[in-house]
Amino acid sequence: MESGLSSATVSNVVSDLINDGVVAEAGLVDSDGGRPRTLIQVRGEFGHVVGVDIGETHVQIGLFDYTLGTLATATYSVAATRLEPEPVVGLVLAGVAEVVAKAGVDAGGLLGIGVGVPGAVQVAGRELVYAPTLGWSAVPLADMLRRDLPAPVYIDNCARTLGQAEMWRGAGRGARRAIVALLGVGVGAAVATASEPFRGMAGLTSTTSEWGHTVINVDGRPCRCGSRGCLEAYVGAEAVLDDYLALPDARPFGSEGTEARLAELVARAEGDGGAAQVLGRTAEYLGIGIANLINLLSPDRIVLSGWVGETMGAAILPAVRETVRRHALSYMYGQVRIELGQLGQEAVALGAATLPVVQVLASGGSLRA
Repeated sequence: MESGLSSATVSNVVSDLINDGVVAEAGLVDSDGGRPRTLIQVRGEFGHVVGVDIGETHVQIGLFDYTLGTLATATYSVAATRLEPEPVVGLVLAGVAEVVAKAGVDAGGLLGIGVGVPGAVQVAGRELVYAPTLGWSAVPLADMLRRDLPAPVYIDNCARTLGQAEMWRGAGRGARRAIVALLGVGVGAAVATASEPFRGMAGLTSTTSEWGHTVINVDGRPCRCGSRGCLEAYVGAEAVLDDYLALPDARPFGSEGTEARLAELVARAEGDGGAAQVLGRTAEYLGIGIANLINLLSPDRIVLSGWVGETMGAAILPAVRETVRRHALSYMYGQVRIELGQLGQEAVALGAATLPVVQVLASGGSLRA
């Protein structure tokens, strides 16, 4: 067995999980010899978790069952908050209240609330969030949320949690080593390895990298990190929009907000030469960035995820693959699949929801930390 445990030990563990209501028997399947084998499945009704995506354009909150099936979602624009921590926390609190009310779930009975943030979470007696893209430095986000939330709160980098979600429920399933690209206003990546064991609370089979701030053009465009020529300065959502608006024949957008405008740009590309040109250039830069990852890390799966991946991924995927083919080492390119994420607009919130699920798993099915 992959677990290294004896059959008797596995049977005892499964019996305990059944007694605790975590799993249930789901029928029988014929074996190669002897008695039929009993199938076991996780019970979604074992409990509920909340996932929170704190981004640069919106805060999205999702309520999920224990199998990460979606029960309710809520999305709020962050435009009025100016990304100040207290107003953002207020949106999170409102969103948690909204989704539990929609589903008729008791907030006090939640297994936990996971929060994904576009930055680093350092633990030194307390969790402090460093998110330069939000303008946050040493923000005690967990403490701010725990004051008013009735369930355990867990915080991690959003690319890392998204990588876990894609490995569990999305396009990373079955991969030996997947790189999950989180494409939004910012650009990040998680390297997810299926065989990596749980590591306590973190427990995620992924690590993050500042891929968006790798330089692909020496002395190129200025990046908000202070450097020049970073990948994010060419494929981040606002960079793509600015690229289009800089064209001499660019037409003003009819919609407001970064997300709506990017969707408008993708729609225009079918009949607008300038918009098509911009998407082609974006695909080329993204392909170069992906080729660099392939040459460095030798993955067998690349997943383009995040809300930008959802919005323009289908339009640029063929050109991205072709650019990667030209720039990656041929024997490495031959073993990798480049695919779109499968989790939709709620991908990061779903990823954040894996945090309390992992905690329950790591604690042997305990309902509370």
